Amino acid sequence: MAGHSKFKNIMYRKGAQDAKRARLFAKLAREISVAAKSGIPEPEKNPRLKNAIINARAENMPKEKIDKAIQKSVGGENDASYEEMHYEGYGPEGIAIIVDVLTDNRNRTASEIRSIFNKHGGTMGETGSVNFLFSRNGIIKYPSSVCPADIFFDKAADSECKDINSDEDFHEVICDSEKLGLVRNFLSNKLGDPLSAKLEWIPLTPVKIDESKLDSLIKFLEVLEENDDVQDVYANLEVTKEILEKISI
Repeated sequence: MAGHSKFKNIMYRKGAQDAKRARLFAKLAREISVAAKSGIPEPEKNPRLKNAIINARAENMPKEKIDKAIQKSVGGENDASYEEMHYEGYGPEGIAIIVDVLTDNRNRTASEIRSIFNKHGGTMGETGSVNFLFSRNGIIKYPSSVCPADIFFDKAADSECKDINSDEDFHEVICDSEKLGLVRNFLSNKLGDPLSAKLEWIPLTPVKIDESKLDSLIKFLEVLEENDDVQDVYANLEVTKEILEKISI
């Protein structure tokens, strides 16, 4: 699994400061509101909202904040119209980057993201400039404590998944993007709700770079994550547990 770990996972493992957690909750709330507004504001009848709530709970977002995000959309308190977009480019050391955003002002966001790329020695490209290096898949995760790896494999193998991985921390199921809701529901019936369920960009060939050159890349990814409109950042960087232990954020 380490081969396609995205940068948010690095930050999560290293612990978040209060400011980062507040920013994370704001982004999760935005996704919940957009999901609720896009369909029926009931999780069991709206797969995207169900996923958004599961992912918020995985980050320990308080229930009252989740409920408030839904009510803002239902009650018309949130009149902002958000667009889902993604930006592509290359960061320091030539690492391919995809940035998923939810924005109410695409010109502002594009300008801010381009500025971050430029200031950190990267280059923002056109749509399609790096996404061929990734595949878009559904990723469903459970904590390893839910059951032993062999039992998890037996239960998950009957779902319409593409791959199953386990390590000492997580069990992970990979599926086609259009089958995320279907596979999630199948697993939920057998194991309960997952730790997280979402669409992610998975690098086809993760790139390992010299540890001595990580600092500039990590700083660049961190600044991208701090942008209010950025929901997720993906890189075709190979991240091992040994590197995670040595990275200081």
